[in-house]
Amino acid sequence: MAGARLDIQGLHKSFDFEGRRIDVLRGIDLLVEPGEMVAVVGASGAGKSTFLHVLGSLDTPTTGRIIIDGQDTVRFDSRRMAAFRNHTIGFVFQFHHLLPEFTAIENTAMPALISGLSRPEAEKRAVHLLERVGLSHRLAHRPGELSGGEQQRVALARALVMEPRLLLADEPTGNLDRRTGAAIHDLLLELNRERGMTLLVVTHNEDLAVRLARQVRMVEGRLVEDPLPSPAATSSQAKASDPPPPSGAAQGGAV
Repeated sequence: MAGARLDIQGLHKSFDFEGRRIDVLRGIDLLVEPGEMVAVVGASGAGKSTFLHVLGSLDTPTTGRIIIDGQDTVRFDSRRMAAFRNHTIGFVFQFHHLLPEFTAIENTAMPALISGLSRPEAEKRAVHLLERVGLSHRLAHRPGELSGGEQQRVALARALVMEPRLLLADEPTGNLDRRTGAAIHDLLLELNRERGMTLLVVTHNEDLAVRLARQVRMVEGRLVEDPLPSPAATSSQAKASDPPPPSGAAQGGAV
């Protein structure tokens, strides 16, 4: 499966609030090649989540173009956009948004059932993905019977059940502890390598951001390329900045 190619041109998003216009996205241009992994970082309120929601057609831009695999999705009517989103785009959010009355299999299979797949085929896909994310022993459990990390794994499986070429993740580990979050990070990267999907992740977690091949920073509604130093580079720089030991210490303390 090849990832989607994104070409975002002149993207603006404004809101009217109490008679004032608030510009959230201010002319974003971004080209993402198929299979590329991109982290979107930046301060709270900079417009990162709005950008992801507009990109995934959960909200509409004020002006601009969003071209996915050569198709300008801004021009789609609501019905065509819903079908395109269901087959092309997967979403993972900070909160899992699982339906509490349904099991892990049923939650995961839901997008496939909505798209018209038969129940046996939808559940076959769901079981395969749940096994892949390490939940073979939780297939019949409901969200209230799962830990936070397990709930997010179900949400990730659900996002992948339609085999999307583009996965959008908005703070996917924001509600998880450090260890559980790191496991979800590993899983996202493994699935990207296995499936070749294009991955955009909005995150405050720089440990995750530096593991993606490319980082862009949202600053006052605009995106700028902002490569973050890798942990290895940071460690090397810290060692290089340490003062040299006294000459006596280098000789075992002899004076």
